[in-house]
Amino acid sequence: MPKRSIMVVDDCEVNRDILVELLGDEFDVTTCVSGEECLKRLPGVVPDVVLLDIMMPGVDGYETCRRIKESPLGQFVQVMLVSGRGAFSERLAGYAAGADDYVVKPFEHEELLAKLRVLFRLRDMMERLWQANARMQQFNQELEKLVAERTREVLEAQDLTITALAQLADSRDPETGDHIARMRQYSRILAAEWVAMKPEAGLGSRFADEVYRAASLHDIGKVGVPDSILLKPGKLTEEEFEVMKRHTLIGYETLVETSGGKLDRSFLKMSVEIARHHHERWDGRGYPDGLKGEAIPLPARIVAVADVFDALTSKRVYKNAIPPDEAAAYIERESDRHFDPTVVEAFRRRWDEILACYRRCHFGQAAAPIPPTPSWTTSPAVGASAE
Repeated sequence: MPKRSIMVVDDCEVNRDILVELLGDEFDVTTCVSGEECLKRLPGVVPDVVLLDIMMPGVDGYETCRRIKESPLGQFVQVMLVSGRGAFSERLAGYAAGADDYVVKPFEHEELLAKLRVLFRLRDMMERLWQANARMQQFNQELEKLVAERTREVLEAQDLTITALAQLADSRDPETGDHIARMRQYSRILAAEWVAMKPEAGLGSRFADEVYRAASLHDIGKVGVPDSILLKPGKLTEEEFEVMKRHTLIGYETLVETSGGKLDRSFLKMSVEIARHHHERWDGRGYPDGLKGEAIPLPARIVAVADVFDALTSKRVYKNAIPPDEAAAYIERESDRHFDPTVVEAFRRRWDEILACYRRCHFGQAAAPIPPTPSWTTSPAVGASAE
């Protein structure tokens, strides 16, 4: 085992020689003649303990001690002040400068050794603490990686479940799959902008991604709608429309049953809210519950705008698609009636991105030129319900 290292700092040669004589057999001793030399050589030597005389010309022992303790090496080096003055005020000044101990000259050899052994024990304890802290940091890093990996696996499994459920509806209506892919992208854009507009809501950066994933299940209830109604090429009768409206409740009940009633997780709660309430209206004239204003869950209010925009701009068996600027004009006009005005404002602010997404999804045009923001006054030729 290597010897413990001690740096003796004293401007008096006799004092240095005495300490080297007393300590040299047991310890690896380095000597310095001034505070300046000590500070200069300290990084190269890194002693376990510095025996530091107080009364020295130039930088005295108090200041040298203070600089050692304020340096990056301060926590690794123990400092014992050595002085011919033992007054209470001088001891306090030494401890205030950061000294770990204080010994008064002339001192007993055995007392000095005992004090040094105490400092070495403190040094060993500190070293064990540093090692434990380093191991803890490494453990935390590994734990963070493990948590991130498990979170990714959970999300992947969740996405697979979402895809499987959404494909149930897709198998009934060949247009539904593409509709889901588009409208959930619109939903994420709107949700991200809403969060940016309303930071006081404290929804956080994950909200938009959760809306994106939960929106995929908004029409899962259509698996319970008969083909004769779901795929009807013409306008629905009142009776047929009442049956169609039940898809919101069927979706709600399906997701609640699938989750085992455990809706404490934000994603599950959001999926259920969207499935049931994405056809509610801001003015209270929607279905199935006739909720009004902010009583409608925010994710459902966001998905409502995305859902209608995609329905208007997509061809269905019962209608033709209309241009996106006309669909945007309709959404603007329905602000404060069908739609939450704050979500419409988010739609307006992110129009360029929504239009780019529309073109990319429909035509694969990643960099198509974008026309000016619409005037929001054109009346769309809506041939049928934006169901």
